[in-house]
Amino acid sequence: MVFQSVALMIRSKGPDEFWKKRRIFKLAAHYVGRRRNCYSIAIRNVHRALAYATTGRKLKKEDMVELWKTRISGASEEHGLPYKHLNEGLHRSSILLNKKTLADLAIWEPFSFKALTQIAWTKMREDGDADAKAIDAVPPNNVFTGSSK
Repeated sequence: MVFQSVALMIRSKGPDEFWKKRRIFKLAAHYVGRRRNCYSIAIRNVHRALAYATTGRKLKKEDMVELWKTRISGASEEHGLPYKHLNEGLHRSSILLNKKTLADLAIWEPFSFKALTQIAWTKMREDGDADAKAIDAVPPNNVFTGSSK
């Protein structure tokens, strides 16, 4: 751009201002009324919407983790092992599966999940854990480990 004077250069908003406003108006395109057409109102609403979207993504992750825990807990209780003991037993057995994988196994592969609960239960019993001895369940007879007879 060629300017006749310094004063005209200062007054010019330039192309950057146009693209900045255009980006905001594109984000506000689905709004109704002045929220869509008036820049000062649109920018407030777009910033608020972006903040809510950021918070929403975090809450979605937390909700999914809570759902996975609920699914795993329900499936492990069905096999007579509390979630805390299942988690500890799998960790001691060096079976490092995350919550999402365990939840998927609990839903789609119930026999595999049952085998995991039996492994965890046996490992907790072998290690002599006091909490595991308090579980009123029949020990699995089809799990063989290195230290079992």
